[in-house]
Amino acid sequence: MKKRTRLGHSGRNPFENHGIVNPPVNHASTILFPTVDELLNRYKSGDYQKTMTYGIRGTPGVFGFLDSIAELEGGDRCIAYPSGLSAITGALLSFLKPGDHVLVTDSAYEPTRNFADGLAYRLGIETTYYDPLIGADIASLIQPNTKVVLTESPGSWTFEVQDIPAIAKAAHAANCVVMLDNTWSGGLYYAAFDHGVDISIQAATKYICGHSDVMLGTVVCKESHFKPLYDTWNQLGLSVAPDDIYLVHRGLRTMEVRLERHQINALKIAKWLEAHPAVDRVLYPALESDPGHELWKRDFTGASGLMGFVLKSKSREGLAAMLENMALYGMGYSWGGFESLLIPTFPRKFRTATTWEDKGQCMRLHAGLEDVDDLIDDLSAGLDRYMKY
Repeated sequence: MKKRTRLGHSGRNPFENHGIVNPPVNHASTILFPTVDELLNRYKSGDYQKTMTYGIRGTPGVFGFLDSIAELEGGDRCIAYPSGLSAITGALLSFLKPGDHVLVTDSAYEPTRNFADGLAYRLGIETTYYDPLIGADIASLIQPNTKVVLTESPGSWTFEVQDIPAIAKAAHAANCVVMLDNTWSGGLYYAAFDHGVDISIQAATKYICGHSDVMLGTVVCKESHFKPLYDTWNQLGLSVAPDDIYLVHRGLRTMEVRLERHQINALKIAKWLEAHPAVDRVLYPALESDPGHELWKRDFTGASGLMGFVLKSKSREGLAAMLENMALYGMGYSWGGFESLLIPTFPRKFRTATTWEDKGQCMRLHAGLEDVDDLIDDLSAGLDRYMKY
């Protein structure tokens, strides 16, 4: 079956649930056992990840969701976490211990850097940030104690497309685990495991949910990497509430049609921004002018609604005039919902392995599901206000 078909049919068995289309929501902490033998031997048969023993480990609705995401991304297993950040940190802690070294792309999600520079550092884990465009040359940064290479493509602030197959080949030659923050693609437009990734991570808060009302993270892996991930998840107690699982699973059913509209809107907005006199450049790999376009075209099957652009100047007053008077674009963090968002960004503040050269004000835009002409009109009026300062 094609992916769009699997999105609608995976992870559910209506006729095991009285014919009801969606998997059930079960609220549970205690799970009762009818006999002492079943209580004491609860893990002896079946899949221990999906054995009903205690609510923290999951319920039928949770298990159905895990199956759906694993199928979406082409992996064997999925684990759900309370947020995208906890999925990233949980995955890293599963394969790193004191004295180990991790390579993290310089374009990483900012909270990922906070973890690497904070808790991981306090635990004695060393981090080296690397140029996201390093490709196969990452081999020169791998140390004897390097255990993980963390990638993010495109970067969620600066949108560099990484050569994941080249990075993965070099990393695997040194027995490193390759992780990818795959949130930008929704897991739909980038087949992580086909490109050499071992562990694919998403903030399901974003496109899988699609409605800006749930926090959730997912980690998908092959069977070979499952046990360390599950053991760490289990020991940290990183369970997810069944209502959140239900809402995100429901969002998954429409993700393909939503992403298609996000892409159509984003591409039209990006092309319009390219021609605007206030804009220096647009950061969106689906544009032919983008430096990462050829890699994007080689490895991706589509583009999402998240992009950046750089204005030709900087003006705090102009920013306020533009952003505080937008009719359709909200100012807020996160993205991937039905609504359009626009915020200023400051990549120069957190780059360490590379230097951000653009002098103008950087912006991040999420193209929502509104009529694209209305979105362009609102953006045009906002840029007109900006240019007055």
